[in-house]
Amino acid sequence: MHDDQPHRGRPLRVGSLFSGYGGLDLAVEHATGGETIWFSEINTPSIRVFAHHWPDIPNLGDITSVDWATVPPVDVLIRGFPCQDVSTVGKGAGLAPGTRSGLWAHMAAAIDALQPELVVIENVRGLLSAPAIRPIREGATPDARNPDDATGDRATAVRNLEPGPWLLGDEPG
Repeated sequence: MHDDQPHRGRPLRVGSLFSGYGGLDLAVEHATGGETIWFSEINTPSIRVFAHHWPDIPNLGDITSVDWATVPPVDVLIRGFPCQDVSTVGKGAGLAPGTRSGLWAHMAAAIDALQPELVVIENVRGLLSAPAIRPIREGATPDARNPDDATGDRATAVRNLEPGPWLLGDEPG
């Protein structure tokens, strides 16, 4: 994590989207010393397991109806959104609106609104070559939608979360 942004002695606040049973949450809490403060999940069995590990945090529910202006801020935003449409064994629909994997746009909206220090995304390898289409907001120009360079030096830097290069995933194909 950034040493230049102190957290006033408190643990990093973690927000969890597409939370499932909380496996990624446990890993991120362990790796960062953070604390999950809210989650967003609609699958009832998954909610029960998640709530067992974090009984006192709120479930924001369906990500498509969350008003991000009312959500407590987080330092770390995590998740692996649905992979069916970007998986090599899926239909290849990509990240288009209306697909399950297209729910990515709602995670992007959360990132835009919450501006966390760190975003952890877990998904299948097919995500790297999936077509991405983000809905255009009415009246938005390309410059207004993308005011900053999304690939700055800090955007893709690994920040002391992996103890060895063999844990960073597959080598490039």
